[in-house]
Amino acid sequence: MTEIKKNKDTAQILEIIVVIMLGITALFTAWASWVGSLHGGNQATNYTRSNNIAAEGNSEYNAGVQNMMQDMMLWNEVSDLQIDIIFAQDNGQTEAMEQAANKLFFKLNDNLTEEMASVIGWSWDYVSEDPSEIVLTWMQNEQAVVSPFTNQEFVDSYFVNAKTLLAESDAVLAQGVKDNTSGDAYGLVTVIYGVVLFLLGIAGTFKSDKNKYVIIGISIVSFLIATIYMFTIPMPTGFSIIGFFKP
Repeated sequence: MTEIKKNKDTAQILEIIVVIMLGITALFTAWASWVGSLHGGNQATNYTRSNNIAAEGNSEYNAGVQNMMQDMMLWNEVSDLQIDIIFAQDNGQTEAMEQAANKLFFKLNDNLTEEMASVIGWSWDYVSEDPSEIVLTWMQNEQAVVSPFTNQEFVDSYFVNAKTLLAESDAVLAQGVKDNTSGDAYGLVTVIYGVVLFLLGIAGTFKSDKNKYVIIGISIVSFLIATIYMFTIPMPTGFSIIGFFKP
């Protein structure tokens, strides 16, 4: 009688352990599934954001190329007028020199960007009221006759916005990849919890207590492995349980 009672007590304890483990595993499975879906949502959002930012960055890059080509064409015209001025000076053609200088003055004055003006040494703070004198004084500077496009920093300035946006796009994409990896990891945790639920579900079908111990033992070990692994996976960016209950 005592042994029968002992066996019944052991069976009841095993049933209680199985029921408790089933409940806890079910809760953890739901949690892992939910957090994994949040990672999946963040992944989709970040991929979309990355594509949008990349498109904007490419647009800025194309705009930079267009602006640089316009400035290159402007510099070619400036160089041609500078050559005309130097040629007229060398040949004593004062009138032709003044005409070319006047053209160059208005071309620079009306078309230069502040960045390009800074590189070639052009200033809108005129000391003289004579356009040709202003141009001739300017041409005495070495900056005036050197192409601004030999300055790599100046060339790069056309693409500052594009590079910033493309770098941001890469960072958002990298975060999306991390979300994808984390979501897959939570999916693996869910699978392991599913195995635990299966093992606990069939544990009661075994008549031998030893077999039950083995199955329950494997279930507990699998549960601990999945749980420890789950806590090593980062939570979704900006995750807050309280935030889901705010109106």
